[in-house]
Amino acid sequence: MSRATFANAIGRNNHASEAFMAGDTGPFKALYSDRSDATLANPFGGFAVGRAEILERLDRAASYYRDGELVSVETIAEDASDDFGYSVEIETVRGLVGEGTERETIALRVTSVFRVEDGEWRLVHRHADPRASVAPPESILG
Repeated sequence: MSRATFANAIGRNNHASEAFMAGDTGPFKALYSDRSDATLANPFGGFAVGRAEILERLDRAASYYRDGELVSVETIAEDASDDFGYSVEIETVRGLVGEGTERETIALRVTSVFRVEDGEWRLVHRHADPRASVAPPESILG
């Protein structure tokens, strides 16, 4: 497929992030692969494997945000071949998180992997975590 159609998939992915922060998981659900090897690793930990787990995890994660918005997307890198592509971005989001009463701004390090399925770019893996800036070695100890 063309680079233009991959750019469209990136646009759909960014729109899905924007909708997600407003509580709408529909655009991500529409973009995600139906295949059993699709995966999701969101900031709340663990992995979802396969469409059923991904859909449940998307709904649960969206319920943790209120009054949210996508503030910006900074593309670090992206590339695509005829049937496989990826993007690495920093998504900055803002909203109420959990039981919080103050709107928080969060920078997420996001990697998205796409492949062409039935003539359409589909999301097959998304990993988002709040480790967008450099941290000391001790920060991984828990």
